[in-house]
Amino acid sequence: MKRELLKWCVGAAAFMAPAMADAQKNLQVNVAAAKADIQPTMWGVFFEDINQGADGGIYAELVKNRSFEFFKPLMGWNITRKQFQEGDLIIMNRADKPANPRYLQATVKNAARGDLGLTNEGFKGMGIKNGLRYDFSVMYRQAAPGVKLYVELVDSLGKTYGGTAVDLSQAGQDWHTAKASFTANATVPKGRMRVWFEGNGVVDLDMISLFPSDTWKGRPGGMRADMIQMLADMKPGFVRFPGGCIVEGYDLDQRYQWKKTIGALEDRQLIINRWNFEFAHRPAPDYFQTFGLGFFEYFQLCEDIGAEPLPILNAGMACQFNTAELVPMEDLQPYIQDALDLVEFANGAVTTKWGAKRAELGHPEPFNLKFMGVGNENWGPQYVERLKVFTKAIKDKYPDIKLVNSSGTDPNGDRFDYLNTELRSMNADIIDEHYYRRPEWFLENARRYDNYPRTGPKVFAGEYAAQTDKVVSIHNKNSWQAALAEAAFMTGLERNADVVTMASYAPLFAHAEGWQWTPDMIWVDNLRAYGTPNYYVQQLYSLNKGNKVLPITLNKDVVAGQDSLYASAALDTKTKEVIVKVVNVSGKPQQVNLDLKGVKSLASQGKLFLLQSNDLNVVNSLEQPKNLAPVESSIAIKGKAVKMEAKPYSFSVVRVAYK
Repeated sequence: MKRELLKWCVGAAAFMAPAMADAQKNLQVNVAAAKADIQPTMWGVFFEDINQGADGGIYAELVKNRSFEFFKPLMGWNITRKQFQEGDLIIMNRADKPANPRYLQATVKNAARGDLGLTNEGFKGMGIKNGLRYDFSVMYRQAAPGVKLYVELVDSLGKTYGGTAVDLSQAGQDWHTAKASFTANATVPKGRMRVWFEGNGVVDLDMISLFPSDTWKGRPGGMRADMIQMLADMKPGFVRFPGGCIVEGYDLDQRYQWKKTIGALEDRQLIINRWNFEFAHRPAPDYFQTFGLGFFEYFQLCEDIGAEPLPILNAGMACQFNTAELVPMEDLQPYIQDALDLVEFANGAVTTKWGAKRAELGHPEPFNLKFMGVGNENWGPQYVERLKVFTKAIKDKYPDIKLVNSSGTDPNGDRFDYLNTELRSMNADIIDEHYYRRPEWFLENARRYDNYPRTGPKVFAGEYAAQTDKVVSIHNKNSWQAALAEAAFMTGLERNADVVTMASYAPLFAHAEGWQWTPDMIWVDNLRAYGTPNYYVQQLYSLNKGNKVLPITLNKDVVAGQDSLYASAALDTKTKEVIVKVVNVSGKPQQVNLDLKGVKSLASQGKLFLLQSNDLNVVNSLEQPKNLAPVESSIAIKGKAVKMEAKPYSFSVVRVAYK
């Protein structure tokens, strides 16, 4: 690591002008020369079900394999019985429910509580909170009543921390739902749920579920509130969903199909998550997608936190790193129809087929979808050929929908050059660029968009994160070195907001025991969540966005590495504030004078938000969630200039009111 930090310091020093090293840096901000609009979508978030992000993550269901549809039907479940009898608990498969064929059939013979039961291990355990209500539900079918269930929460030693009895009173050929609630009497980070059988009879069980009552907005069967609150606290301009590589699938059978993720939970067809087997160094054999979190819930989430929805759809191509399976051009129409139907689902009147489906799900008002992605990290002429057909069909029917198109996996090279040329010749709306690179790359590329064309397609910095080791390394850390490099790079994104209209760090969430990929913006366990230094960089940009770009220069040049400084400036015309972001990537303090031209006067005090550490290796953790977090203070102002110290290895945001 010392060698890498030395490389960083040498790289940062390359931008330094020795004669200026100890001199005050005079950064001129021309407030009267506001340039490009900064779009409300400028800073957003990218969600993908990786690192246990959905099931066992933001989807608050505590029961793993609740419908017995995993490849191993009893994965996640353990059977407890005093005497073994063949056939007491068996998995049945029905032909009339292709989306959810399996269920458990229990034959209960004079059983008392403790004789026969099932225990579910949850997702790396179940986070149990003292004093919280838990809501249990189960679908059941029986010819005649005779069986009662007891549900309880236990720890690894079997000690009980709350439970209740569940009466299965209805009979006949139809399936019924039984519900019961109880309160936990202790906090347990790795609990389990146990179900005991009592009585006599044969009963079929499916969709065995347990939710905490403190979901986001208190919605039954909803999302984990602390994780969603961290997104809401960022005030993101958009949420990109559902990924990522899961959009493509390992093959086309495993691709994400949005129509299978809406409607009744028992009708949402589970599929394997591609991150189940993608990385040999982090196998996850119990990683599946139940789609309890589906497209309706994604749209609802976006509405809740005031973000634009950005769904990404399959372009008729499986992941090109895996099978590279293609849909023949003559068979592409169903994929295109899925895209057209999604717009109708999101925006259509309740008199339309898919608008009526949205209303049926409880949301008659449209979601006002404005953006859609076609393909994820696809490349080559096969992608362009399919994209042209998609684009024509969507634009013919919905000309106002802005389409996001892939520029491949890398920010340069033959694939990128080919796609960038083709997409610009197509006059694409938005080109999605991805960069997972070393921190030094982010410093060196702060000017990347300074010379991009100001007309034609806009850019979506759709996936980026500094890699402290290398891509797909288990040694990548969410260190301050990585976050500081991203902060420097983002000054270039903001400076070029007439080119870059959207940007999002990736991946978003990771479970401390269930991850496949690092680094990640927000880390969680079963009870806690914390933001990394990268999270706080993203949050500071998003909360201090402004709506107009202001020119900011050092010696008549953009501030992009001279003497290790990076800077951007923006105007918030609603609050009448100038917002200046200054990044110092060197290990020495620097005196900075922000000379604001074109204002009548400034307020006598401004606000300073500082993210800083002298240790580039510093990280946050579950035990120290705010080891590095922004500190807010006041800054005194005299005249039309703001004097500040850019501390070593720091990211500063200054807000000052003007007249």
